[in-house]
Amino acid sequence: MKLLGKFILRISMVAMLATGAVSAAGAQELSPDHLALAREYVDLTDKSQVYEITLIETGIQTMRTIVRQNPEITDEVSAAIGDVIEEYADQKDDLFDQFARIYALRFTPAELTEIVAFYKTDVGRKLVEQNADANQDIQGVMRVFSNNLNNEFFAKVRAELREQGIEI
Repeated sequence: MKLLGKFILRISMVAMLATGAVSAAGAQELSPDHLALAREYVDLTDKSQVYEITLIETGIQTMRTIVRQNPEITDEVSAAIGDVIEEYADQKDDLFDQFARIYALRFTPAELTEIVAFYKTDVGRKLVEQNADANQDIQGVMRVFSNNLNNEFFAKVRAELREQGIEI
């Protein structure tokens, strides 16, 4: 139990340090040109339309939750969700400006200029177009890996404990 406590304490300390580093970096002043380059990168790489998909997925989840409780108001819920999605649609720029700030904090204007130039090339455009599908495939591979890892890891820990005379 002491080992677990130490592990949790270490994870907590790393999380606090990381949060502090992000907060300190967030306070840094960035020029409008620097932010504009970062925003251009965000716009160039938004082929998977992450904001719109998140809104739709949230709407679907909300629909399921409400309709499960009261199936008779499906049409009304659907209309209300459509209205709320429209309200949020105008907030994409604010979110993407925040994304841009994150990139601007990590890359210099010169680096962002190179990155933007790359994404304007044929290969860069192809990368953007293929990224969403590649990421889905990678997520599938990671799900299989994680499932296998969970089972194997648990079995190995149990075997280690068994060697110590502990049965679980």
